[in-house]
Parts: sequence; C-alpha cells; structure tokens
Amino acid sequence: MSDDRLGQDIDAVARLQGTFQLRSGQPSNEYFDKYRFESDPALLRRVAQRMLQLLPDGTEILAGLEFGGVPIATAMSLESGLPVVFVRKTAKEYGTCQAVEGADVRGRRTVLIEDVIATGGAVGAAAELVRAAGADVTGVICAIWRGEGSPGIVEAPALPVFPVLTRADLQSGLA
Repeated sequence: MSDDRLGQDIDAVARLQGTFQLRSGQPSNEYFDKYRFESDPALLRRVAQRMLQLLPDGTEILAGLEFGGVPIATAMSLESGLPVVFVRKTAKEYGTCQAVEGADVRGRRTVLIEDVIATGGAVGAAAELVRAAGADVTGVICAIWRGEGSPGIVEAPALPVFPVLTRADLQSGLA
C-alpha cells in the first residue's frame, strides 16, 4: 500500500507553533507533539499499516512500549490479528508484578513497537525486560526515527531498527 503523504500529514497534525519549553529546558517556538498523530484514528491506522509492512517474517508477538508504543501496537494487532503485549518501564509492584503484560512471550518471536526513537535508551531497556520474560526479540519497528545517522540502539547494537519515517521525511513532507 502506497501512502506518499504520511510524513506530510503527520507533520501537519503534530508540529505545533507557539511558546514551548523543551525537555532540555530550552525554549522553542515549535514543538512536535507525537500524541497528536497517535490519537487520530485515521493517521494511527495508516501508521500501523505501514509498520506492519516492516515486520520481520515469523513475527509472533507485538510488544508495545510504554507509553507511545501501546496505541500503535494495539492498532497493528487489530489490523493483523497478531497478539500484543504491553511493556512497562519497570515491573509493577502489585498484582502480577510483571513488566510485560498480556500474551505469553516465552519462546516467541517478538518485535518491539515504539512511536518515536531519538537515542533508543528506553528501547534497549525494554528489550532486556522482554528477553527476561523469555521472548526472542527479533527487531524494533518505530513510526519515526529522530536520531542521528542510521537507525540503531546503542545498548542493543545487534537489534535491527526499522522506521517508517525519519525526521528528514517529516521536515521535507516526504514518505
């Protein structure tokens, strides 16, 4: 399925103009609010469909990372019929006391799903949690790669990262 306007459409919804304080503490007159495209059903479906095209063969489980990966992984699950799990940043301290919630991942080929990756630190930590639950983590698919250079996770260099879009795609309106 071709979706040549996806980058342009996401940028139009998520790039805000105004006065913002960035995570770094620096002021900015522009802010990219990723939750704007994740909360738009039509855009979310388009992103999920594009991400499904990147799934490695044999994928058995989608693992949505807290917080932004959860709606995308859920949409991908609904489109594909693949089961989904939700990966917390840390195991909860009550109930099941698990970091990986949902389907059983033991021995299953699992792909991590994230919305936006800049450095991949959270993804590396999530990969360890999912592996500790017994999964065979085979890759990462993200909606947007905002990092420098080729997509990759420093903490998990052998883990392939497949982005739908890059920062340059959004800025140019491509993809």
